Amino acid sequence: MAKPVLLEAEARKGGGKGAARAVRREGRIPAVIYGDKKDPQLVSLNYRDTWKHVQTGRFLATLVDVSVGGEKVRAIPRDVQFDPVRDFLMHIDFLRLGKGARIAVSVQCDFINEEESPGIKRGGVLNVVRYEIEVYCPADAIPEEFTVDLTGLDIGDGVHISAIEMPEGIEPTITDRDFTICTIAAPADITAEEEEDEEGEEVEAGEVPTVGDEEAAEAEGEEGEDRG
Repeated sequence: MAKPVLLEAEARKGGGKGAARAVRREGRIPAVIYGDKKDPQLVSLNYRDTWKHVQTGRFLATLVDVSVGGEKVRAIPRDVQFDPVRDFLMHIDFLRLGKGARIAVSVQCDFINEEESPGIKRGGVLNVVRYEIEVYCPADAIPEEFTVDLTGLDIGDGVHISAIEMPEGIEPTITDRDFTICTIAAPADITAEEEEDEEGEEVEAGEVPTVGDEEAAEAEGEEGEDRG
């Protein structure tokens, strides 16, 4: 289970664009905490401390304790807004989590044992269909990652969701099919050879006449003209 990240926050009174710009000028990030049938809470966060968690790539699947005036609020980030030009953090939305809450969250996949895959050893390529798996789970039991073992996979083999071991109480949000996580694809040179083989088979099946056959056909045509 992923451990909660502690973020120190300050309450902010004003809402709107003007107030948010003032917060950013102070080197802080405006944010809001909503949900759990309570009023939204406006806060601001230290930019540098928050950025180091955002840049991990897992922030939206990270359990967070937002400390406001000494009181901790358990939450999870639901939206991170960036300036489209400067790639600068502009605003964060947090979903407040009540006791026993269950949420949908995307969990990163960790692909292991590539060296134990016969297909990859023969030049095959790991084709990742899903880098993350969305699951429905208790808010206090978000997995850090799912392990995808490539041991024994040959070219053409794949890993489906049914092969992923999930802790009790956690299930994928997609339940109507055994969807694919990854496959071992053939390298380009092998694919080209297969296409050449198929073309050769088509020529053989069509019984293209040889040079000798063509000469015989022409001779028969000339004899037919003489008889006419």
